[in-house]
Amino acid sequence: MIMPEVIYVTGGARSGKSSFALQCAGRFRNKAFLATAEAFDDEMQARIAKHREERGGVYTTFEEPVDIDVTLRFLPDNIDVAVVDCLTVWAGNLLHKLGLQEAIMSHVDRLLAVLQNPPCSVILVSNEVGMGIVPENAMAREFRDIAGIINQKVAGVATEAWFLCSGIPMRLK
Repeated sequence: MIMPEVIYVTGGARSGKSSFALQCAGRFRNKAFLATAEAFDDEMQARIAKHREERGGVYTTFEEPVDIDVTLRFLPDNIDVAVVDCLTVWAGNLLHKLGLQEAIMSHVDRLLAVLQNPPCSVILVSNEVGMGIVPENAMAREFRDIAGIINQKVAGVATEAWFLCSGIPMRLK
């Protein structure tokens, strides 16, 4: 029996992360897409619609802004791969909805537990937010720090890790 893979994909905004993740998922037959974004305004609605169009009709989509561990645990048995897009939006959702770092880290730990023994291969997309300037305000710095912690922990348990720069994938592990 082949063990499911955990593939972590990171990079800057518009670096090609999502397209690369979908390309990685292309070799699997039954695909799920776990979307963490919520359409709060017209701009996000347009972004979500563009991503849906890129995926085509070959993915079963699950929209889950907070409890992605639960969604992964209860995927249909026939799913071969799940693309989670994206952990950065998830980090923002957790910060907005839970606020307390202890509660946020509890969700992160629950995700890591699922990734230790995933129900299928999982491809996780996340922005690298720590390579720019130090944010001006405390909330933005807290978000950057939480996203960085999530990225480190998920990359640590991943079987493969990729960094995209200007559309070029570089294998980290």
